[in-house]
Amino acid sequence: MSNQPNLRVRPKGKTGLVHDVTPASAGWTYVGFALHKLAAGTVTGGESGAQELCLVLVSGKARISVNGEDFGEIGERMSPFEGAPWAVYVPAGSDWAADATTDLELAVCAAPGGGNHQAQVIPPGRHQRITRGKGANVRHVYNIMPEDDGAAHSLLVVEVITPQGNTSSYPPHKHDQDNLPHESLLEETYFHRLNPPQGFAMQRVYTDDRSLDEALVIEDGDVTLVPKGYHPVATTAGYDLYYLNVMAGPKRAWKFHNAVEHEWLLK
Repeated sequence: MSNQPNLRVRPKGKTGLVHDVTPASAGWTYVGFALHKLAAGTVTGGESGAQELCLVLVSGKARISVNGEDFGEIGERMSPFEGAPWAVYVPAGSDWAADATTDLELAVCAAPGGGNHQAQVIPPGRHQRITRGKGANVRHVYNIMPEDDGAAHSLLVVEVITPQGNTSSYPPHKHDQDNLPHESLLEETYFHRLNPPQGFAMQRVYTDDRSLDEALVIEDGDVTLVPKGYHPVATTAGYDLYYLNVMAGPKRAWKFHNAVEHEWLLK
């Protein structure tokens, strides 16, 4: 089994800062992930420091400001299963604040900052929804900060909806070698939600040599850490799965390697 930290991180309570994954807590170098659950009328915020951030409104609405610039009230969906996300990019060296105007679930995706990137709102529709796979491998993808947008130094952020009973991040793939153009090294977190919320899903994180081989039961609100290896997900009948991925590594590129024994599924 693995000597990594526990790869399944459960939420700490039901309100406030319920997740706070840092490179130190995850035992890695690049990716951070936090989640704030706020009641309407409450405020959170912080300083990005050496990191750049992507604030994703998982559900609810908020008034967001960065370095005193008020971006106004953004957000529209009250559930992550109800359409495309709103998000805000926060560059390194910035102050930010979020004032919840409804009950709010706010994800703070973090990675090392750099360059001359500007704070900006990322509205729904900037990147069109993509449907990947066929049959029981269909899933729906909302890119928030993909590699080709040039808007960030190292952050890659994407949402995926996997319909009930389907697989996702499948056939199994990995991105743990700094070997471009063939493969990039990217740490990754998955923040999971289920609809209805009492459901569960399964995720396996494993390497070719099985030095890492973890099978995880995923419940609503869990975070999965993917330090290396393959990381497929499977939903159960009756329960749709949402996940929010944060990826970062030494280069801002998403180049993955499929598990060779399962590549026949793509033919």
